[in-house]
Amino acid sequence: MASKLTRANRTGWLMAFPGVALMTLFIIVPFFLAFAFSLTNQRLASPNAAEYVGFENYSDLLGVAVFTLEPERDDSGAVVRDGDGEIEYPRLRNFTRNNPDYPNLAGKREWFSWQSGENRVVVLASDVVFMKALVNTFTFVLFVAPIQAGLALCLALLINQKLYGINIFRTIYFMPVVVSIVVVSLLWRFIYSPGDGLLNNVLGWLTFGAFEGIDWLGRTDTALPSIMAMSIWQGVGFQMVIWLAGLQNISPTLYEAGEIEGASKWQTFRYITWPGLRNTAVLILIVITMQAFALFAQIDVMTQGGPLDSTQVLVFQAVERGYGKQDISGGSTISVILFVIVLSISLVQRYLTREK
Repeated sequence: MASKLTRANRTGWLMAFPGVALMTLFIIVPFFLAFAFSLTNQRLASPNAAEYVGFENYSDLLGVAVFTLEPERDDSGAVVRDGDGEIEYPRLRNFTRNNPDYPNLAGKREWFSWQSGENRVVVLASDVVFMKALVNTFTFVLFVAPIQAGLALCLALLINQKLYGINIFRTIYFMPVVVSIVVVSLLWRFIYSPGDGLLNNVLGWLTFGAFEGIDWLGRTDTALPSIMAMSIWQGVGFQMVIWLAGLQNISPTLYEAGEIEGASKWQTFRYITWPGLRNTAVLILIVITMQAFALFAQIDVMTQGGPLDSTQVLVFQAVERGYGKQDISGGSTISVILFVIVLSISLVQRYLTREK
């Protein structure tokens, strides 16, 4: 009996070895290498030997400070205003450049600010571009994940019916998933094209010419939402298939019982369909979150992080710094930060969706 268990354990380990080896080679080892590089000033093809700098790269990326600028006053103590009546403040560079009285502000630049009475409160960052990438990444995840999951569920409910030709609609909805994301990005770049782009033409036709075409990818207020819309359209078919698999695993007898009891469509969904999709919902939430944090190809093809860094995201920043600017240590630092963020969110999701 013991020998049979030993052989079974050996067989199990042999079966698991390829997966464990691939995970070690492509996930665990790269992470530790990235962490090691993040503690140095390593640059690609640099003639200088790499030096250990500790957590300096992390402080350079994550350094944030809040500073309050008080208005300038004249000899009588009155607030000084310019010709347009705007309050004048001292130059921020006086505090962030070579000022021994404010060592915590050294090297930082203005990220954003707001007015608080007569004072101006300024949020400074050591790396404003990275902070924009961080905010854009979380914005992308927070909008794309729930919208894409909700649309995919609606599509799955629509096609989970025994109708003639329903497989044709399933194929059409899933088709964008099998097309290369680079091809899809190029296609949508033409759709968003200013002037004679398809979207501008359609909106102009619907409004009888009242709509004036805009540069969807060339404006800071529309570039990221445009990429969100394209990403939702491209990935919704994959989530639809997962929802559909979950729907088909729900026992038909439960729906028959609900129909006998006179349950409405909303009651059927609330008390039968949604509880039966709980595990599927957890899987989709995790999958969409991971895909959203890995946003790169759309940015690389459509905007290159512009305009004015309005579409910078973490993965694009890591690649741009690591290879574009040959800053291996900076790219590795961003990769480690992204890994920690994704791991933390995964653990939180696992905790919130655990069996109770």
